[in-house]
Order: sequence, then structure tokens, then C-alpha cells
Amino acid sequence: MNPAGQPRGQETRAGNPLRGPGPVLFGILNVTPDSFSDGGDFLYPDAAIAHAGSLLDEGAYAIDIGGESTRPGADAVTPEDELRRVLPVVRGILELRPEAVVSVDTYRAATAEAALDAGAKIVNDVTALRGDPKVAKLVADAGCPVVLMHMLGEPKTMQREPRYDDVVAEVRDFLARRAEYAISAGVKPENVVVDPGIGFGKTPQHNLKLLNDLSILVELGFPVLVGASRKRFLGGITGVEDPKDRVYGTVATSVMAYERGATLFRVHDVRANREALKVAAAVRRA
Repeated sequence: MNPAGQPRGQETRAGNPLRGPGPVLFGILNVTPDSFSDGGDFLYPDAAIAHAGSLLDEGAYAIDIGGESTRPGADAVTPEDELRRVLPVVRGILELRPEAVVSVDTYRAATAEAALDAGAKIVNDVTALRGDPKVAKLVADAGCPVVLMHMLGEPKTMQREPRYDDVVAEVRDFLARRAEYAISAGVKPENVVVDPGIGFGKTPQHNLKLLNDLSILVELGFPVLVGASRKRFLGGITGVEDPKDRVYGTVATSVMAYERGATLFRVHDVRANREALKVAAAVRRA
């Protein structure tokens, strides 16, 4: 049970926005010293909690908190360090904003369980339940949504000449298998979200191909989350070197992904993406 006395993972809002037509925004909150875009900016709880409030005010549905960098070449941290970074921030956000939806970006059962006990409602697993065999049962028992992401290899090595015969087909088949595994472990089908893992073991051309053919992943029948925010391939296209200045490129990926059926978007710059996606949604409704 979480501090509010509700079952862990229970949705606090009417319905399930993750299953709706979207767009739904996850605000990125990295409480790490070495994330590619904002490493060190929100390492301390007070700064992280304040930034979470800003993301919520800008229109984020959920705050996705990560305590281990998954940038290319990153080293893993100890479970103790991850938990030490994440847990005070989860608690602090929910003390100030009890209505907030918190997602924990982890592949470790201990971190996920502690975050869920503190009131988090979503688990975002970059290993698609491969990193820790205990996570599948944990999210099944909690009844919470879980994001299953495709990654080739691990962050330390994933960008060393990634190769595919057909990147879209291979990512689709992987996500289908991992969704089937999650469901067989007791996760409710309506709680499964899939993520193609833009930038996780992909060349720039792989990323563009996946974004262009997202409708093929949508056909799996699960909500598709896209996390292209500020990533390196955008800088390669636009010539923008500083990740924090890649807002316009990120917005373009969000709108194009929405047009192709994605409904969930993990972004650093919530306001810019929210406004662009509101226009895209209005055009679609018309």
C-alpha cells in the first residue's frame, strides 16, 4: 500500500489516459550526474522536486524519474546509489503534489518496489523486463502500467556499430515477445506500453526508419511511447550541438510520431511539445 492507503500502482484519475487517444506527456527528470542532456542539473532532491513541479505546471501527465544514466557509454550504478537518488524525490514530489503521477525509470525490482510503495504508479523498464527477473511479478502484483523498451545490448556498448537486417520488423517482433512475456507473468494487457527505444542501439538512419514506420508498432495493439527528446541524431540533422537547444527537432519528432499513431511522449521540454501536440490533435479532430 502507498502512503495514501491505495493499492500500489492504482490509477488516481478517472479512466486510464495511457490507453486513450493522447497525446500524453511524460516529463523527464534525471536525478543523475551524467545524463547526456541534463546530468547534474537535478541531482539534489530540492532541485529535482522543484523541476518536477515546473514540468507538471507545463502540462506533464507523469514525471518519469531516473537514477541511472542510460546514455550511450554510460556505466551502471549500484542499486544502493540508484535508490538513494530516486526515493527521496518520489516522496518529495508526492508530498507537495499528492495528485501527481510518478513513473520510475528503472530495471531493478528493489528500486521499483520502493518507488511504488512511496506512491509511484508506473514502471518504465529500458530492458523490457530482462534486467531483473523479479520486476515482472512485481508490476503484475502491483497492477501498475509498465513500459517495455527495445534496446540492443546495454548502454555501455549499444552504440558500437548496431546492425539489423530490418530494424522495424526486429523491434516489432521483440516488443511483441516482451509484451507476451509480461502478460504471461500476470501483467494485465491494458497495462502494457511499448517503446521502440529511439537512440538505444540504433544508428541515425535506424531512428528515422522507426519513426517513419511507427504505425507498424502501433498495430501490436499497445500504446506506443516515443522518447526522442534532445537526442544526438537530431543534432546530426539540424547541426545543433547543445542537447538543450534541440527543442524544435524534438517537437518535430513528437508531432510526426503522433500522426503515425504514437500517443505517449517522454520529453524534457514539456510546454513546447504540449503546445505542438495540442495543435496536431486539433487538426486530427477536425
